[in-house]
Amino acid sequence: MLVTFHRGSFGKILWIFAGMVLGCHLFAEKPPHREIDKLVKSRAGDVSFAKVADDATFLRRVSLDLTGNIPTADEVVAFLKNKSVDKRSDLIERFLKGDEFANYWAERLSVMLLERLDLGKVPQEEWEVFLRESLGGKPKWDDMVRQMIEAKGEGFSRPAMKFLGKADHHLMTENVARLLLGMDLTCAKCHDHPSVKEWKQRHYWGLFAYLNQTKQATRKTEDKTYLVESLATKKVEFESVFDLEKMTTGPQLPGGGEVEIPQFVKGDEFEKEAEDGLPAVPKFRPRELLANDLTAKEYDLFARNSANRIWFLVMGRGLSHPLDEMHSKNPPSHPDLLALLAREFARHGFDLKWLIREIMLSETYQRSSRLPKGVAKVEPTSYRVVTPKGLTPEQLLRAVLRSTGNVGEIKPTDTDPEAEKFDRKGYFTGSHDELPSSLDDMKAIFVQTFGEPPGQAEVDFSPGVNKSLFLMNDRLIQHWLKPRSGNLVDRLGNLNKDSEVVRELYLCVLSRLPEEEERDWVSDYLSDNAHRKKGALGDLVWALLNSAEFRFNH
Repeated sequence: MLVTFHRGSFGKILWIFAGMVLGCHLFAEKPPHREIDKLVKSRAGDVSFAKVADDATFLRRVSLDLTGNIPTADEVVAFLKNKSVDKRSDLIERFLKGDEFANYWAERLSVMLLERLDLGKVPQEEWEVFLRESLGGKPKWDDMVRQMIEAKGEGFSRPAMKFLGKADHHLMTENVARLLLGMDLTCAKCHDHPSVKEWKQRHYWGLFAYLNQTKQATRKTEDKTYLVESLATKKVEFESVFDLEKMTTGPQLPGGGEVEIPQFVKGDEFEKEAEDGLPAVPKFRPRELLANDLTAKEYDLFARNSANRIWFLVMGRGLSHPLDEMHSKNPPSHPDLLALLAREFARHGFDLKWLIREIMLSETYQRSSRLPKGVAKVEPTSYRVVTPKGLTPEQLLRAVLRSTGNVGEIKPTDTDPEAEKFDRKGYFTGSHDELPSSLDDMKAIFVQTFGEPPGQAEVDFSPGVNKSLFLMNDRLIQHWLKPRSGNLVDRLGNLNKDSEVVRELYLCVLSRLPEEEERDWVSDYLSDNAHRKKGALGDLVWALLNSAEFRFNH
């Protein structure tokens, strides 16, 4: 039987059929956090995985990852009592919407992007305000990066100039490649990379050609420094140290096409004349082109590096690790997962909170750090267990202050230029007895002790004798362990029952309830040291502060 349709009917049937296919696809598509788990498990094969972490561990982990601090004892108790099946997703959402998220992630992003260097003339405080305000609401990572590269120096985004520093062309080129594309092209400055065949000298100089017209200039009436661009008229010349062959390139992203440098009629090259100390503004501004070209949704290198670095900040290890070695000789542990995250991150408009949320909703993030039963060792790249992350210097300071109940000891930073500054060097050498009283001074001590030297990426946990000795013996730590009105040691001393002491101790320091064996141990210890109760209580807090359980986000 021959069935015929006129054009209108056939068109309708095609639309209906297409709608059915699309609808089935959307219905079958799993949320990204489910896809994360699926891809991790399929990569690992038929092996056992750690169980989901208990509620107390999950609360501490999320609190540290989203607010930069451990939860209070009251928060732990409330979360453990909460019987809602959605309490974990609700907790993630509450933290993502809070001010503490913007404050803490501004800190993490600043350390990642600047590596604790004080670049350029923008004050650190203004840079941090830019990051915090950008992270409020629905933060778009591509917008933030675009403002950092455009570096217009005007309005809200002025502090974003700090990322490009003092317009050192080679430093800008290396930082853009390394931090925003995952490519350490330092070797490619003088020749094609000797071991990574896909990294070419042309990649280095193509990025350089976007940035080599940038310079600093000062607007006289404001006495403010701006990053401006001079007129680009020709390609960049370069040669390999091996064959000395002369080569040229215009602005060009790795893997992208070369941008043609337009040639203007003399007198028509500029959009705006020079004024007030600032040079004329050329019509062709390659750095502004870079800001748009690099952050384009279809530029895969940016999306992959961005997804990889956010995964690192949440999970403690990049899918591609080290973070600036994203190449074929160092393939990602889970190629399909990195491709998924990069694609979906771009598709969702580089919504930073969206990506963080999806990672945290996954079982992969919520697993315990304890090995599965019968398993002696697992590769960290398998994600069969959660890899413990060493607390950052700032996290550690906040956690010690909160757990010991000494937050009230912090005094405002003295902004009086005539005031005597805290002698940090004297504090470390022992020639100066004064203890730091402001949060900034305390933070400087913790960063100097537990952080990496300025200019070095803080990626992997690096133990050190000086760090262990600091937590054990430093005068500031010992000061916080002495009983003073309202602090933890003082409160513990006012409790009558050992059961109350051990409960408060473990809730405040380790963010969990004690196990039976721990209750017995503390009770026996207090009984043996009844003659020096407050000293014994300080020793107990000291012991927990120096435990691996406190030192790591597990």
